[in-house]
This record gives sequence, structure tokens and C-alpha cells, in this order.
Amino acid sequence: MATAAAASASEAEAESKAGPQAEGEEDEAKAARTRRKVLSRAVAAATYKTMGPGWDQQEEGVSESDGDEEYAMASSAESSPGEYEWEYDEEEEKNQLEIERLEEQLSINVYDYNCHVDLIRLLRLEGELAKVRTARQKMSEIFPLTEELWLEWLQDEVSMALDGLDRERVYDLFERAVQDYICPNIWLEYGQYSVGGIGQKGGLEKVRSVFERALSSVGLHMTKGLAIWEAYREFESAIVEAARPIAGFLSPFDREQTFDSQLEKVHSLFRRQLAIPLYDMEATFAEYEEWSEDPIPESVIQSYNKALQQLEKYKPYEEALLQAEAPRLAEYQAYIDFEMKVGDPARIQLIFERALVENCLVPDLWTRYSQYLDRQLKVKDLVLSVHSRAVRNCPWTVALWSRYLLAMERHGVDHRVISVTFEKALSAGFIQATDYVEIWQAYLDYLRRRVDFKQDSSKELEELRAAFARALEYLKQEVDERFNESGDPSCLIMQNWARIEARLCNNMQKARELWDSIMTKGNAKYANMWLEYYNLERAHGDTQHCRKALHRAVQCTSDYPEHVCEVLLTMERTEGTLEDWDIAVQKTETRLARVNEQRLKAAEKEAALVQQEEEKAEQRKRARAEKKALRKKKKIRGADKHEADEDDEKEWGDDEEEQPSKRRRVENSVPPATGKVGLDLEEDTGPVDVEPPSKQKARAAAPKRDMPKVLHDSSKDGVTVFVSNLPYSLGAPEAALRPLFEACGDVVEIRPIFSNRGDFRGYCYVEFKEEAAALRALELDRKSVEGRPMFVSPCVDKSKHPDFKVFRYSTALEKHKLFVSGLPFSCTKEELEEICKAHGTVKDIRLVTNRAGKPKGLAYVEYENESQASQAVLKMDGMTIKENVIKVAISNPPQRRVPEKPEARKAPGGPLVPRQMYGARGKGRTQLSLLPRALQLPSAAGTQAENGPAPPPAGVTPAAEAPKMSNADFAKLLLRK
Repeated sequence: MATAAAASASEAEAESKAGPQAEGEEDEAKAARTRRKVLSRAVAAATYKTMGPGWDQQEEGVSESDGDEEYAMASSAESSPGEYEWEYDEEEEKNQLEIERLEEQLSINVYDYNCHVDLIRLLRLEGELAKVRTARQKMSEIFPLTEELWLEWLQDEVSMALDGLDRERVYDLFERAVQDYICPNIWLEYGQYSVGGIGQKGGLEKVRSVFERALSSVGLHMTKGLAIWEAYREFESAIVEAARPIAGFLSPFDREQTFDSQLEKVHSLFRRQLAIPLYDMEATFAEYEEWSEDPIPESVIQSYNKALQQLEKYKPYEEALLQAEAPRLAEYQAYIDFEMKVGDPARIQLIFERALVENCLVPDLWTRYSQYLDRQLKVKDLVLSVHSRAVRNCPWTVALWSRYLLAMERHGVDHRVISVTFEKALSAGFIQATDYVEIWQAYLDYLRRRVDFKQDSSKELEELRAAFARALEYLKQEVDERFNESGDPSCLIMQNWARIEARLCNNMQKARELWDSIMTKGNAKYANMWLEYYNLERAHGDTQHCRKALHRAVQCTSDYPEHVCEVLLTMERTEGTLEDWDIAVQKTETRLARVNEQRLKAAEKEAALVQQEEEKAEQRKRARAEKKALRKKKKIRGADKHEADEDDEKEWGDDEEEQPSKRRRVENSVPPATGKVGLDLEEDTGPVDVEPPSKQKARAAAPKRDMPKVLHDSSKDGVTVFVSNLPYSLGAPEAALRPLFEACGDVVEIRPIFSNRGDFRGYCYVEFKEEAAALRALELDRKSVEGRPMFVSPCVDKSKHPDFKVFRYSTALEKHKLFVSGLPFSCTKEELEEICKAHGTVKDIRLVTNRAGKPKGLAYVEYENESQASQAVLKMDGMTIKENVIKVAISNPPQRRVPEKPEARKAPGGPLVPRQMYGARGKGRTQLSLLPRALQLPSAAGTQAENGPAPPPAGVTPAAEAPKMSNADFAKLLLRK
């Protein structure tokens, strides 16, 4: 029988035609077609063998499925011993060592997904069937398995199934497999395997039950649902063909009960399928017309035409999915929005399931799906199943665990199950300390709702109090030590506990103890904390404790003491005695006087600092004016000397020729600033193109040309981009850049900027016809031009928009992105990607370079999700690459320091940071002082103040006011030994 099935499979492969592509996979469609042909032949063979008056009541174990025999043959062929097994001893030993290493790694971190996959692969390769089954079981308890992992597991279990008990275990395994994700191929395998047990008791009902559930799960799938419908129809058609020879020997009544009823089942399947919008509906309708002996009813035709109209509405979304690349989240989101507007619950559930197959690690998608089920369908089994799968896929997301606990409570799940789920949440490994506070609050809220506070004491109340105590201890011992910060700085959990004790348990003594503890944790300086305690005392305590709390608040509060004093006086005015009023007035006046005195001193100190800064600024201004006047005087004196020395005219001419060369070098080193800029805040200024001295002299000797000025029309900023950091050696910038930018759209003009000598200055303007082309051109930012990264930024006039900034990359915390430092300069992007992809799916890698395109030893690695990034940090931090020890951390760039405006420096209360008088580039480490030591002030005079140079002491003449010396005096000082 297995031989016949194998022959049938080969015939089906030869005769099958290309069916509808299941989301663009032609091979998968062909394989599904082959399985359906094998299925129909297997059903026919099994039905012929078992057909009879009581054919569905036969004892178990009468027949074996073709699928079992095929698996058995494959298994025996694979397990046949080789002739040269000794050649593999070394490889087996290596595999065993790797298996031991993986098992040890999992004993340390059981949530290492890739480690589970590698262990299962090696154990299967070594033929350790029992260990493979155990490893798969452990992994499936922690993570949902993909369709490929389930199919591999099912294939192994089917090949080892020998009797009815084994078959039941395989059935259970199939049931677990279809729960993780929506998997049409697994449903097909499930149906095919169940056909093999058709000869057992209840076998026919089992097959039909599996196919009906498969239709409920994936029958509406527009691209893959067709395979399930056809497989089910082939099965029922095979039973019809098997019953046809026997029907002629039966009485008319028995014939109607068997053959005609079975024929009606096939008709029903055709009609149900034609009422659903699926791909290749026309072929199904043509097949029905050919198969049916009677004309197709008008109602069926109307349902078919309606489904065709619906298909046209869905096609744009399906085609968008076919054309996009995985994970296609944006396309699925648009599809979900469309289905939500239509409002069909079955189709909404299906599109969510389809989206989660490729985006199972997106917490927001799980949140949206579970929220829809909680508010709309409210089916217990379905809702809890989705919540369970959500936390298994994204265990690091506390919001999913909180919603899961609420759903379990909403549907009346047993308390022990909810408690176990909460314990799993605590061990999930959240990323932030506040996440643990949130999950504890959700669980404590659940426990509070279980308590009947009408009773003085109950088991539930004691459990609630024990949970509060455990929560505080857990946050102190586990969370604070792990994150080096308090997850609950405002003591929210302790506040809730105090409110419950005061309002629901009438236990103000315990509430006061809790508030005393809250205040000792650094909250006594905040007025709002004291007022919260005061309100609790007002509602459930007594006046004496209210007065005591407010008196303490007056003494301790440092942020808003006036508000606390006002509350105290208001209470004494309405409830206190004269003595209480006098005490309150005295305390509040004393406290406010002390606060005002402190504020006055702080204001005076701040004013003094502002005045000091203004005086320093004025000194710097005078010093600059004196230097400017001195340079002007020297320039005039030099011109007079030049006119007097006519004999040295040629020598002075050579000097004049040297000066433009120096200016040219400055132009090449620092591109001139203009009103149109593109800011780059990540790369430093690196080495630039500098010509050799001989070439610079030749260029300096070239005649000066008056280049036409390039004027820019600010009204065209929307269609223009500013291009900078181009090589100065670019001969024909317009010809070199035009092919690059024409790929973005029609280019109106490229305006390169030249110096007066006709040299390219490294930047230009590119004007397009359309604004969309200018936006596309921004994507060319950092593209290499002659080995140098080109900067492309929007064209914005900084004189009109001084605060304009362009951030190329995010500067916030990105949990799915890593910052790698200490890389060797020779490390390429491909080499780093090869190292990183061993720990997860790498979406992008960016090596940080300077303006000249030279590597800086830094990189940003973006993973698919947060969990993979966390695993990569643990495994890669401290790794050695080409003798360099790298450091790896979650990307969290520090806040950038924005230069202060002049008016901000003079404003009262603003930060007072003195300017340094070292020029635009700062004081270099090799900069020498040309002042003779004899003229330098003693070191004591150069002491620094906290925020800048200290002012000269009284009576000391500043260096700028020293008596002037002649050239002869300077010569004597320099020659003195």
C-alpha cells in the first residue's frame, strides 16, 4: 500500500499544474497540490478496504495509513548504517561537546531561544530521539514554535508511531501545534494523518472534525485557504467514489441514506467554498459545473458573484502583501484597519493571526489584538489563548502580563492559576525597574478585589497584606539592587497599602506607620506627599494627628512651604483654639522668614555671579578692541616700511605670493560657513584634502579671477537641497553629481560654489522641479563620493531659522539597537554583521566615520527586537575582535549640549559659562606661548576661579597694563643667560 501511495505521489507531481501562489511561493503551492492528490488516493484505498455496513465501527488497529508506511520507509532508509562510520567519529565527538556546552548554557539562561534551536538540531543529527523529544518539550513550554519546527517534530513523531496509543500522542501533538500560530501546512498534515486512522473506531468523524476545524481556522485565508477546501473536498469525493460500486446492491432506502447523503456533503462543500472570497474562485466554479450532474442553483450563483465582488475589494491589500518583504507590518496594519471597518469578527481574527505569524515580537500588535477580543468577542477560551501566546512571544512587555491577569480575573480563572501566572511574570526579566512596580500593582489590585472587607479578618485579607509586604521586600532586594535605582521612588505601593488599611480596614495605626516609612525614604521635602497624608488623616483619622502632620510638613517641606503653611492656618482657623492658632502663626512666620532669607541670599549670589560675568565679558571686549587696534597699527606701519624699501620690492612680492597659499590651505581645511547648512552631530571633523606645497604655490601664483556670485532664491528652498562635505579636488562638480541626483527626479540646476580663484569649495545647491524629488534626494545623505561621505540636508536659511537642526539619527534610548565601541579600524561592515547575526536577526549596521569617511572604531547595530539586543549585549560585551576588546551597550546617547545664545548668558538665573579666548578651534595642545618667561606673571596670579579665571587682586597691575618695552629691551631679555 505504501508503494501505491508513493507511485500516486510521483504521478501527482508529474501531472499537477501551477495553482495559486500562496503569498508568492510557487513551490509551496505545488507541494500542497501533491499532498492533496496523495490524500485522495489514500482515502480511496482506505475506504475500499473498510467499506461495509459497519465500516466505521471496526476495531482499532485494523488498518495502517499510507502516511505511516511512507514515514516508516523514510525512517528506515535514513537510519540504515553507513559503510564508513569510523570517518564520523571525530565529528560526533565534536557534536557531543557542543551539546554539553548548549545544555550548560540553557541551565544558566533557559530563555536563550537560539540555544534551544541549536541543541535540538544537534540532538536530531546524532539520533538521540529521547533527548530530542525532551529538548523540544522544554522549548515548547517556554516559547511558541514556528511552523518549520513543528513540522519537523511531527514528522519525527509520526515515523515512530506504531500503535493506537502512539497515534493518540501524535494527535495531541498536532493539537498543540495548531495553537501556537495559524499554520495552513500543519492543518493539511493533520488532515492527512487523520485519514490514516479512518479504519479505526470513529475514524471518519475524526477526519471530518479535523477538516472542519481547519476551515474555521484558515478557511477564510484568501491565498492559502484554498488548499484546505480542496483537501477536504477530495476526501469526501474519494468516499463517494468508494461507495459508488456498493450503492447498486443496496435497497433504495439504504442507497439514499449512504450514497446520496455522501454526495450532498460534496455539494455542500462546493457551495460553502464558492460563497467565500478566495483566489482562483473561477477555477473552483468551473470544477463544480463539471462535477455536478444538475444545474447549479441560482442562490449559489448569487453567492458566488457576491464573493467575487468582495474579492476585488480585498485584492489591493493581498497584492500589497505579496509585493512587500517580510515582516510587512505596515501592510498588515492597513489590512487590519480595513477589516475593522468592515466588522466581520472571523475575518478580523484571521488577519490578526496572519500578521502575528511574521510580527510575533511586536508587543503593540498583540495589545491591539487582545484589546479587540476583550471588548468585542469576549469568548473565554479564545481570549485567554491569545493573552497566553502574547506573553510567551513578548515576555519582556509588562503591559501584556497586566492585561493577561485582568483577562483571567474577568473570566473567572482559578486563583491558583492566576498566582502561578504572576510568578511567571516576575521571572520574565523586565527591562526597567518601574515594570516590576506595575506588575505588582496589577496583582495587588486583583488580590484587593477578592477581599470581603465587611469581615474583620479573612484568609483573603491576610493574603493581601502578605503580598504587600512581599512586594516591598521584593522591590528592595531584587529590583533596587539589580537596576541600582528605586523602581518606586514615590512609594506608590506603600501609599496604596496605607489607603486600604485606613479606608477599608479602619486601621489608622498601620496606615500611620506606613506613611512614616514613606517620609523616611526621601519624600518629606515634597509638599504634595504631606498633603496626601493630611487628606488621609482628615478622612479617616482625627484632628490631633492632622495638626501633627501639618506641623511636621511646615518644618520639612522645601519645594512649596507657602502652600503647607496656608493649609495649616486654614485648619486652625476653622477647628483650632486660640493657643493652636498662635502656635501655628508663630511657626509659619518663622519658617517663611527663614525661607525668604535663604531665597534672598541665593538671589544675591546669583546676581553677583551675573555681574561678575558681565565684568569679564566687558574685559574680554576691551582686550579684543585693543588687539584689533594693535593689528591695525602694525598693518599701517608695515605698509609704510614697504614703500620705503624699494630695493627689496621683489622679495616683498614673493611674500605676497605666499599669503594666498596660506589662505587657500585654510579654505581647504574648514569649509566656509553659509546661511544654508546641513548639521551633522555624530561625526567629528577629520582629515581633509590638502595639496602638496609645490602645487599650492603654483595655484597661488595663478591670476586671481572674479567668479560670478551664486545667488540663491529663498522661495525655492522647498525644491532645493544643500550638499556639503564634497571633495575639494572634484574637477567638474556638476557633471559628477548630476547622475546621482537625476535618479531622484528632474534636476533644474546644480550650483557649485567656487572661490575667487575658481577652486571648488566643497558644497553646492541642487534644485529640482518637484518637492518630492528633493525629499527623495535627502536619502542620498552619507553616500560616498570619491571616498568621502556626502552630506545632503534641507535648504534652510539659518538667518531666518536660527534654531533649525537636522538630526540624521535618533538620540533617544533605543532598546533594540546596540552601541559598539573599541572596534579595530580595519573591521568592515560585513565582518561585524557576521559576528552579530549569531545572536539574532540584524536589520541594519552603521559604522561611524568622520567627515573624510575614515572609521572611528564605533558602530550601531540594530536588531529585530529588544530581546535579541539584550542577548547580544550579554554575549558580545568584552569580546575580542582582531586583538581589540570591544564594549557593547544598549544605544542611549547622552543629551547634546546646545550652545547658549548671548542673551541667555546675560539673563538672570541662566547658566554662567565663561567663554574661552582661544578662537574657533580652541587652544591646541601644541600651542606655544611666545611671551618670555621674564615677562610672565607668577603662577599665583594665574589661579582659576570655579567657573573661569579669577579677577586680579587689588593693587596688582594686570599684564595688559604693563609698561611698554622697546625692541632692544626684548632682545636683551632673549639673549640673557
